[in-house]
Amino acid sequence: MTKQSNNLRVFLLGAANRPKVLDEAARLRPIIKKFAQIVCDDFTGTADLGQLEADLAIVLGGDGSILRAAHQMGQRQVPVAAVNLGKLGFLANMTPEELPGVLKDFHAGKLDTREHLMFDCTVARNGEVPFRQLGLNETAILAGAPFALIDVHLYVDSDLVTTYSCDGLIVATPVGSTAHCLSAGGPILRKDLQAFVVLPLNPHTLTMRPVVDAADRVYEMVVERPNEGTAVVVDGRMICQLQPGDRVRVARAAPRFKLVAYPGHTYYRALREKLGWGGRLNFNHS
Repeated sequence: MTKQSNNLRVFLLGAANRPKVLDEAARLRPIIKKFAQIVCDDFTGTADLGQLEADLAIVLGGDGSILRAAHQMGQRQVPVAAVNLGKLGFLANMTPEELPGVLKDFHAGKLDTREHLMFDCTVARNGEVPFRQLGLNETAILAGAPFALIDVHLYVDSDLVTTYSCDGLIVATPVGSTAHCLSAGGPILRKDLQAFVVLPLNPHTLTMRPVVDAADRVYEMVVERPNEGTAVVVDGRMICQLQPGDRVRVARAAPRFKLVAYPGHTYYRALREKLGWGGRLNFNHS
């Protein structure tokens, strides 16, 4: 039996400093209320959504806003309906005009929810773990000032793989393969694959190529002689500056990022339109 529409509980989220977000939220709010109860609207990124109950998160903006919402939800991920108000969004693939139909169909149980890999990043230091972060896109170790190459030891399931002499190292999820990883020349992974990409940034040895391996493995990185500015960055946020011997660990997280799948928005359509595979780039397409 279908629930009454006022039983559908939603978050309404976005970044207030992004163009059109607040105006579009004001326009869409009465439309959303026809289908659902808004239990929290947050355009500052400060609400602890993991403490609230909801059935759906409506995110207005681009992929950056979706990343922020995933961090806010933490261990209690709810499905995301991603409305693209930005330019180039691989996750935000729905137009504002499609949202009412999505809400109606989601409430009726007609839409699938696709689950995607998330990871836990921890930094072990002197026998303790002072830094921990849930992520969706990638963990990056960046050399930083004074911008000399660093040596990054990579271990997979405690076995030493190699030592990269490079400007940094990225461990990315399939969702993150179209973010920093793609810009750095990494491969594109289908978003529902259970795998990680390991990508060295500007390696000193040209035979050091990207590697794709299973998500069930544990990836650890050690920089014995970091630069003064060498840092660990998760989804674009600096977690900490590295000290000699710190052990950065990346492993599959228990929560899964959940994205509402709307008919017509397919994986290869997104690549074709966002990357200009049809012969031209269209950055304004949502």
